[in-house]
Amino acid sequence: MLSYTKGATLPRLLTITACAALLAGVALAQTPTAEPKKEGAPVTSPAPAGGEKKDVAVIKTSMGTIVFEFLPDIAPKMVANFKDLAKSGFYNGTTFHRVINGFMIQGGDPLSKDDDPNNDGTGSGPRKMPAEFQSKVSHVRGTVSTARGGNDVNSGSCQFFIVQKDSKFLDNQYTLFGRVLEGMDVVDKISLVPKDQRDRPVKNVTMESVTIEKR
Repeated sequence: MLSYTKGATLPRLLTITACAALLAGVALAQTPTAEPKKEGAPVTSPAPAGGEKKDVAVIKTSMGTIVFEFLPDIAPKMVANFKDLAKSGFYNGTTFHRVINGFMIQGGDPLSKDDDPNNDGTGSGPRKMPAEFQSKVSHVRGTVSTARGGNDVNSGSCQFFIVQKDSKFLDNQYTLFGRVLEGMDVVDKISLVPKDQRDRPVKNVTMESVTIEKR
């Protein structure tokens, strides 16, 4: 689900090979009910004291807008990496190339911009990021985390996923760095689009722009 193998023939982005429990979770998520089970709205952080604004990521997709806050106190390096990529326009035009209803949606691969769907999920950004594991926040509905390659926990780069249903078995396997503030209804809609046998949407769900704003 959240891992990928650079250079692989088929995208393996979300195929977790690190542990059997995770594989079981993915297998179950591939045969969900028609409507995803909602675990409640994601918990958001309290507003900064004094009305101070904070950075948020605004993902304008072909199906609606998703806004998420950053969690720099638990993953400062990954937060800085995402902000840098977004500000450079790196994510503009990428797609959510793998979606599993009742589990998560994943995107951010630069190779998803080309006309070859077979390489989606195998691309990376300009740098690899070290794992930043913690125990303060778990992979629950609305959290944003980092995809990585194979069994290497330090291979996260640019691809990310948004958790649709509580998936705490991902904790200490993937670097969690954000939390959705607005647009979980959009995540739910994306999870329900028609897809092929590799969980790739038949029609591209494109990130038209990913920007960093103060809110």
